[in-house]
Amino acid sequence: MIWEKVPLDQAKVRKIAERYGINLLTASILARRGIEDPEDMMFYLETDLRFLHNPFLFVEMEDAVDRILAAKEEGEKVLIFGDRDVDGITSIALLVRTLKAMGIHVSWRLPMGDEPYGLTLEAVEEFAAQDGTLIITVDCGISNVREIERALELGVDTIIVDHHNPPDEIPRACAVINPKVEDSGYPFRDLAGCGVAVKLVWALRFAETDFYNEPLTLLNVRPGNGTYILEAVRMQNLVVLDSIEESLVPGIVSVEGSRLMKFFGGRIFVYGVKTQEQMLRKIFTRAEISLLDIEPEITKVFPAIRGKSLLRLRETSRLGLFRDNPVSELDIFVDLFTSWVIKKTPKLSDAYASLFDLVALGTLADMMPVRNENRIIIRAGMEILNSVKPRDGVRELMRLQDLLGKPVTSRDVAWQINPSINAAGRMGEPDRAVKLLLSDNPQERETLAKTITGLNEQRKKIVDDMWEVILPDARESLDKNDSKFVLVCDPRIHRGITGLLAQRLVKFFDVPSAACAVLDSKVIGSLRSTRGYAALPFLEKCSDILREYGGHDFAAGFNFAPDDVSRFRQRLEQLLPEITLNEKGEERIIIDAELPPNYLKPDMEELLNFFAPHGESNPVLTFMTPGVVVEDLAFIGKDQLHTRLLVRAGEYAWPAVFWNSAERVGRDFNKNDKVNLLYQLEKNYFQNKETLRLSIVDIKRCV
Repeated sequence: MIWEKVPLDQAKVRKIAERYGINLLTASILARRGIEDPEDMMFYLETDLRFLHNPFLFVEMEDAVDRILAAKEEGEKVLIFGDRDVDGITSIALLVRTLKAMGIHVSWRLPMGDEPYGLTLEAVEEFAAQDGTLIITVDCGISNVREIERALELGVDTIIVDHHNPPDEIPRACAVINPKVEDSGYPFRDLAGCGVAVKLVWALRFAETDFYNEPLTLLNVRPGNGTYILEAVRMQNLVVLDSIEESLVPGIVSVEGSRLMKFFGGRIFVYGVKTQEQMLRKIFTRAEISLLDIEPEITKVFPAIRGKSLLRLRETSRLGLFRDNPVSELDIFVDLFTSWVIKKTPKLSDAYASLFDLVALGTLADMMPVRNENRIIIRAGMEILNSVKPRDGVRELMRLQDLLGKPVTSRDVAWQINPSINAAGRMGEPDRAVKLLLSDNPQERETLAKTITGLNEQRKKIVDDMWEVILPDARESLDKNDSKFVLVCDPRIHRGITGLLAQRLVKFFDVPSAACAVLDSKVIGSLRSTRGYAALPFLEKCSDILREYGGHDFAAGFNFAPDDVSRFRQRLEQLLPEITLNEKGEERIIIDAELPPNYLKPDMEELLNFFAPHGESNPVLTFMTPGVVVEDLAFIGKDQLHTRLLVRAGEYAWPAVFWNSAERVGRDFNKNDKVNLLYQLEKNYFQNKETLRLSIVDIKRCV
């Protein structure tokens, strides 16, 4: 194992620390991880949901909202169709609850048993036969060109709410809300499906306010050097559409002679009408502009700013931290106005925040990168999971897994909560998980939670048993495919565990791997990739064989006819020369920071909390401390394969665990040795008490 520490520009580290008011250790870790851009920093330093991107940045969001509002107005039947995994299940729950609360006749559906991923012709035709007129796909749909075309033929409209990579041909839906679609307008492409769904929820709730689709102008006038500076923005749905700034000499032009009258749109709001009108009268020879003073309304919601001008508020604002250009008074006005609209509308603030436990579950389950707004999304969700009363359905799962009353981390979600929800889909019964999240009946929730956790235990056994079955074929495939690819096709593989097997194959062989369940009517496969080789381009080169395929860069699903198994294997062999993998080499561990023994103290918990939540693209912090003394050690575990240590670093003795290390005792380290330690800090909960301990990654005896 190679320990690698990226060299740092100390001047840059000091600059980061000074600008953002953080300590040098935190700044150095951020710099090592490449977190330097002001916007990236904002998502580490801010937690409020108002820092999330505006859903109306999706260019077709208004189309989606208007179509759903029309369905409500006309009493139409609406179907939510989603995927069977955690992301799809949480997306369904989010939209079903929202549309029901709006008074819309809504039902839901997702693939059951051996049904394929995505919207099907059968689902479309059955819904049309029931006089349904609008289908909203969640966490799927972007590849369903044929199905959505059939829906159009039957008079059924569709809205696609998805996040998967789009094909060359985009379905003809009423609206496509997908951050990965070219020219979607949205600034962040890595939302989970439930992340996109909750954006639609916010947009629908915003549509219930007086500001939906209403153009408005925010105007601010301020003194200049012998002039007055007029600045304004035109907004709609809280999105800034355009801006203008003019420097005017008093008494030279009328308001009609300036560019302002052509710029203004809708109602014109100012902050402090008396001062604004006084300056406008000095500027223009004739000024008749109808102004609305929003200051009294804003200060009702935010009383702490009463009596403060935009100039004073600008001096104390944190906005400047996250922008390279100076913040203007108008920037403060826009931020205030947006915050006011959100805060005064509970459905956009407190009620909206209550949804983020589901969004966090789906985002972590789909292994979306924990960066940009996903950090705020997951953090908000984790707060709910750690609250006194988590969501009822999730609470039942947590109770059965002994998580209630304990600090729940993203690791607990990934290893305990999400696998149970996923198991329902993998075992062909995903409807039970949706019902668990939607049910208002305590007895039903308890029964469903027990069933789902039982399905998860079955799933674990099936995966373990099948692993032993496929391993010989996998080894043979690796040899046959020049140690570049593993392909296993077997009728004994359960269709619900292909993804888990593919992932285990990748971890075991460190090459792209596909596991396929051979059914009577089709072969269902999952592809997981690694070492820089993208999954979808490979499947695209097999598109003439595949009936369907789709997914992400390193995780995809597909299916084809049973008669084409040999053809698929042959195509893989033909493509082998084109498969290039990054060098394997010895495992490299990136060190986030080297801590002298005296720096390793209990207050390190603050540092852990700053970088949480952890997940994809934001791994747990890894530290190195030299000259640590092993004061005690013992073998632990059923087979005594692991070690528990007590190590002294400076004035503190730390409990530590080192998994699968028993064979290294006496060879690489022993009691009373002075060692260099590579480790992660983790929270350990035992007997209702939370403590910090070290989870050792590697250890080297000091020379």
